[in-house]
Amino acid sequence: MNLKQLEAFVKVADCESFSKAARELFITQPTVSAHVLSLEKELACRLFIRNTKEVRLSPDGKKLYVYGRQMLDLDRQIKLSFNLKEDNDNQGITIAASTIPSQYLLPKILKNFYDLYPNEQIITKQTDSAGVVRQILDHDAEIGFTGTALEKRHCRYMPFYKDQLVIITPNTEKYQDFAKVPGNIHWVEHESFIMREEGSGTRKEALKQLKTAGIDPAKINIIASMENQEMIKKSVQQGMGISALSRLASEDEVKDEKILAFTIPRSNKGRDINLVYNKNYKLSRSAERFVKVVKDIYLSNQ
Repeated sequence: MNLKQLEAFVKVADCESFSKAARELFITQPTVSAHVLSLEKELACRLFIRNTKEVRLSPDGKKLYVYGRQMLDLDRQIKLSFNLKEDNDNQGITIAASTIPSQYLLPKILKNFYDLYPNEQIITKQTDSAGVVRQILDHDAEIGFTGTALEKRHCRYMPFYKDQLVIITPNTEKYQDFAKVPGNIHWVEHESFIMREEGSGTRKEALKQLKTAGIDPAKINIIASMENQEMIKKSVQQGMGISALSRLASEDEVKDEKILAFTIPRSNKGRDINLVYNKNYKLSRSAERFVKVVKDIYLSNQ
């Protein structure tokens, strides 16, 4: 067996798809299939259980996955430690990002990065903050963007942007009257609240900031949890309840007077949006370039 075969096998396992693995490795699907078939013949076992709906690891495949992942990580570490070039000098970067940085900050970063390094390949994955950290720890992504620091033992966080959370409400006379008393949001305890999903950095930070503002989290009447912030905003507009979202995510609707936004007292300048990576592994040259672009955009004048 060789590393190319193992790389294809591990990628298929991660993607649960031969076609997706081929796209991420920038090779053809028949080549991926041939690599996996060669491994199965050499090891005399079946590595994947395949049907029309899914591709999943067999028991033998799960054993090989552990060793394959270790070998690929070790190969990469050796090359980075001795400043050896990868087989392709522009291997690219896999980036995992939670909702707010993915939709409102990453596009500008990617544009600046592409202007400087047009030959680099970039793969982006959107998930929640917990998913970002999990992908960094599992080496499924080299760089992550998250609105909260969830795991500090193996991850290094670089705060680069302050994101302010706001309470959003329907733009009705009732809430317009609340807006006449700045700094008082105790009425929140008597409202129906739509929260982001479990694992969301926005949800965790919103509960933290509301508690700091004197709102008892146990008294918040959470009637729904939603992943999609556009759905949250539409639900608030329709009068289903109120919510807490990033000011970045709600500023267009506020400007168009579809909803109202209330600052959370004592929230200071807001929460940190972080760039995160696994501190136990040396970043590739592409990732180091990417980190520098983020610093140049957001931290150069601080």
